[in-house]
Amino acid sequence: MEQRPVDLTVAALAASAVGIGAWEARRGELRAAEARWFSGVNGISERWLVPAWLVMQAGSLGGALGIGGATAASGRAELGRRLALVGSLAWTGSKLVKPLAQRGRPSSVVDAARILGRAQTGLGYPSGHAAVAVAMASAATAQVPWRWRVPVWSAAGVVAAARIYVGAHLPLDVAGGAALGLATERSVRAIRGPAGRPGQRPAPDAAPGGRTG
Repeated sequence: MEQRPVDLTVAALAASAVGIGAWEARRGELRAAEARWFSGVNGISERWLVPAWLVMQAGSLGGALGIGGATAASGRAELGRRLALVGSLAWTGSKLVKPLAQRGRPSSVVDAARILGRAQTGLGYPSGHAAVAVAMASAATAQVPWRWRVPVWSAAGVVAAARIYVGAHLPLDVAGGAALGLATERSVRAIRGPAGRPGQRPAPDAAPGGRTG
């Protein structure tokens, strides 16, 4: 199957999820299930703050540029540029969506929200950190060996969860951010192809068990 229509379909579905999430966030009411998820993650022991904070930096704009630069310096110039590009676009996109959702930070929504580290200001939906992390993970997935794909996506998941843990975002915020990151990366991929040689798509590598995919 031609990959470009698949990328466009995934991007459209993910963008729709961002829009639905923004509508839900704009309602201003916190659903019981989301409140429980937030309390569960936000209440994890503070002993994990330092490692969580370190991993969380990968979802910042500076993290995207730094990871992109380090990847380029390691000899993967095209992939490094792509990581920096999709990370920057995802971060910018989150800033554009926030005024549409008009959702505050957890401290303004949940009375018992615990804030670890510096309190975040501004609007909450969607999470820019989650958007950046997922955009970069999606871009990297097409270019790294199978053995690295689980760690790459796990790191993106930790970034998203860490934003809830430190009290910076509610679960819907990070879900919306993840969808935005996926929509951003797949849109770029549909236009420019996956990171690699311009205009060409790399051959699928061997999956475990001798399969390709």
